[in-house]
Amino acid sequence: MVQVTRKDEKEANENIIRRFNRKVLQSGILAEAKSSMRFSKDISKTERRQKAIIRKERKAEKLAKARLGLR
Repeated sequence: MVQVTRKDEKEANENIIRRFNRKVLQSGILAEAKSSMRFSKDISKTERRQKAIIRKERKAEKLAKARLGLR
């Protein structure tokens, strides 16, 4: 947890925000959060196969409708 305290009463809010942003960047919390957002588990071979089968069926169905002019 990053904490920033006011140095004195007259310190501007912009300076506090700037110091806070700098501490967050230096701590690496933001980079870690972004990397965890992008990580996704690999799907298994059976799931990939099932999705491919569904995709193939939908494509064939769409092609058949297009040939009949139904769309």
